[in-house]
Amino acid sequence: MRDIIRNRLRKNIERERALEPRFEAFSRVLWPWAESKLVLFVTSMALLDSISTYTALNLSINNQVSEVGFIASWALKAGGFPYLFLVEMTIIATLLLLAMVARSLYARFGFPGFGRAAFVFMLVPYTIIIMAVVFNNILVTFLGHYY
Repeated sequence: MRDIIRNRLRKNIERERALEPRFEAFSRVLWPWAESKLVLFVTSMALLDSISTYTALNLSINNQVSEVGFIASWALKAGGFPYLFLVEMTIIATLLLLAMVARSLYARFGFPGFGRAAFVFMLVPYTIIIMAVVFNNILVTFLGHYY
């Protein structure tokens, strides 16, 4: 019985090792640069989101502009922009920490390719969404009367 379990475990690990390069290669298609640059990009986009949200809500010609995200609108009502900034940065830090922990755990178990893939797959969708949010905030701020 013990040999059957060991054999199955060995086969599973071999199967995973065969898939690992494909996941790593795909993660390099999504983000070809170093992971540290992704962290910098996510942080920069988060700051740009905060700045563009502030300008959209305060400088927009359209008086009906509001924060539509549930957590963001709650934070804005609860404590204004400083609280909104703090909540957003906490969420970003948590997301970054989760991505780093996933990458670290995969590497610890001998699958660094899966670790990189998990890191990229967790952060790239956020960056795509946040870029759209920043673009929308800019549109609302400067083209609010047409929008």
